Amino acid sequence: MTQTREMMLNVGPSHPAMHGVIRMIMTLDGEKIKDVDIEIGYLHRCFEKMCETVMYAQCFPYTDRLNYVSPLINNVGFALAVEKLLGIDIPERAKYIRVIMSEISRVTDHLTCVGASAMELGAMSVFLYMIKAREFLWELVEEITGARLTISYVRVGGVKADLTEGFVDKAFKKIAEVRKVLIEADELLTRNRIFFDRLKDVGTISAKELISHGVTGPFLRASGVAYDVRKANPYLIYDKLDFEVPTGTQGDNLDRYFVRMAEMEQSLRIIEQCFQQMPDGPVTADLTGEIIPAAEMVDKAKMGKTEGLLGDEVNCDPTLQGSTRKYHEAVYANRKDVVLPAKEDTYGNIEGLMNHFKLVMYGHGIRPPVGEVYLPVEGANGELGFYIVSDGRDYPWRVRCHPPCFPIMAVLPKCLIGDMMADLVPTFGSVNMIAGELDR
Repeated sequence: MTQTREMMLNVGPSHPAMHGVIRMIMTLDGEKIKDVDIEIGYLHRCFEKMCETVMYAQCFPYTDRLNYVSPLINNVGFALAVEKLLGIDIPERAKYIRVIMSEISRVTDHLTCVGASAMELGAMSVFLYMIKAREFLWELVEEITGARLTISYVRVGGVKADLTEGFVDKAFKKIAEVRKVLIEADELLTRNRIFFDRLKDVGTISAKELISHGVTGPFLRASGVAYDVRKANPYLIYDKLDFEVPTGTQGDNLDRYFVRMAEMEQSLRIIEQCFQQMPDGPVTADLTGEIIPAAEMVDKAKMGKTEGLLGDEVNCDPTLQGSTRKYHEAVYANRKDVVLPAKEDTYGNIEGLMNHFKLVMYGHGIRPPVGEVYLPVEGANGELGFYIVSDGRDYPWRVRCHPPCFPIMAVLPKCLIGDMMADLVPTFGSVNMIAGELDR
């Protein structure tokens, strides 16, 4: 008499496809998956509790490390939540800049997801092509923010710096190059019978099941639900832009691939529209004095030689350029209780120095009124929300992050059960699980 026995198999955290940050305990009947127990928590960073120990402006480096593949969207989401709590609006140009940088980040995230998933199925060339395209976009991010990954670019009340001279032309050229790569990838993958068959009717799940688990983003849209925070609850200037929300029909790995490929094209369209609609920023400084090094201005101010300093422009390090008077009004809200003064004022007059001093001193800083707020944005993986409770001090009493990866990982076993062991890799790849936002 033949006996059938189940086998338990550990996959991860030291499995290449698990990236060292997730563990799956599989119950197998031969090659067929009968049950899955998912263990998370390998990259817990105490994000929420750390944010509750520092001032609001100091939380941005922590948000960078949530979804570290598209950190600009994390920055924007947290800033918008604090601004909603404060009841302030930022300049129109700063809104466009935030959207441009967010959509660049969204494309880099999708490129990484699709490229890495293809590589894990053996399509190494596509991975290299998509990483090349991601490099084009990271060069744009680096030019504006000064960093490529942990950027800390957004500020409460605006952004750190304006777009650099000639950035728009560079961006259009990079977008054209990215589009070429997307066409190449489409030809290599979509028309590849092996790739197509590995994804078709694999990892299938219904829209009803996803909604019951609170899943959003490309994972939900692949099942036919056109929910996108940018459309359902527009923020910044998304209501002024013309873009579509791609959806699938089957809710399988192939549809999730198609949705991400289509979303990249929509994001590129959004970026182009922003460049066309964005109001002009400052071109020349309206100054009567001269351009002097920041250190020289500081020395003059220390010696009391302040005559004429208010008419001078500071020649700052590029990472501080957005804080100069030349750019200040275009990228920061006019709120002295929230926004640091222009460097010329900090260095050149006592009022500016006192304003700066108050905002950076522990126990003073940005002090929202007592209250609570929740604000969602559309992250690369779905709805990324920040819940903040203020008790009137300069640091949050409570911070809670709603990460899009978490509900997807909760429903993942239902996508895997019934499929083959070999199907684990493409299905898990379609989640685009980022442990920094999953574990927080």
